[in-house]
Amino acid sequence: MRTLTLVASYPLCPIVSFELCRQASNKLFFPCNISEKLAKASRVHKTYQLKAGFWESIKSGILNNNTTQVVEPPSTLPEEEEEPLPQEFVLIEKTEPDGTVEEIIFSSGGDIDVYDLQALCDKVGWPRRPLSKLAAALKNSYMVATLHSVRKSPGSEGNDQKKLIGMARATSDHAFNATIWDVLVDPGYQGQGLGKPLVEKLIRALLQRDIGNISLFADSQVVEFYQNLGFETDPEGIKGMFWYPKY
Repeated sequence: MRTLTLVASYPLCPIVSFELCRQASNKLFFPCNISEKLAKASRVHKTYQLKAGFWESIKSGILNNNTTQVVEPPSTLPEEEEEPLPQEFVLIEKTEPDGTVEEIIFSSGGDIDVYDLQALCDKVGWPRRPLSKLAAALKNSYMVATLHSVRKSPGSEGNDQKKLIGMARATSDHAFNATIWDVLVDPGYQGQGLGKPLVEKLIRALLQRDIGNISLFADSQVVEFYQNLGFETDPEGIKGMFWYPKY
């Protein structure tokens, strides 16, 4: 299987399946120059220096005793910083002729009903996966971004209709790397430019957590979409490699 590697920058997301790399994906993408593409996403780097006395004590121990002494360095660990809170905001709002208001809401946190997700996967034609595995995948994801349609009809306060229409999730080592999976948009909402902000805002949320090495798998027909978002194929000759059981 031929693989491609890409880096991350931003049109509407054709449906992409990242679930089965063997069957549905043969492109591996890595984002490059994200800091330039997403200049507003600030990243803070802190450095800490050991006191000079620490190294002098080691040197002194070796010279005076001709043996190496183990010296505990002073504690330089910073106080644990709070992670940014999940985001939720209205991405699009439109009013229909009958007065019904529809809001498309982006969220980088919150729970997803696994049955709603399965129904969305069915709509885009993905093969069915066991509900228990869907639930485990969501639970073990580092971040899950969603798009919901909320319809508010005149005179029906408190009876808003909320529907899951898009999702993307990321797994991560919580330090350096993240991989984006399962980017999908309801076919009834494709062509409205929702895929681009879904991926963009997921990347921004990852950058806010100081994770800047982001990769993903993509079908060949959406390579251009991800290239427009700043991803590159095979940066510096990096190739995706896969291992599959032989049964």
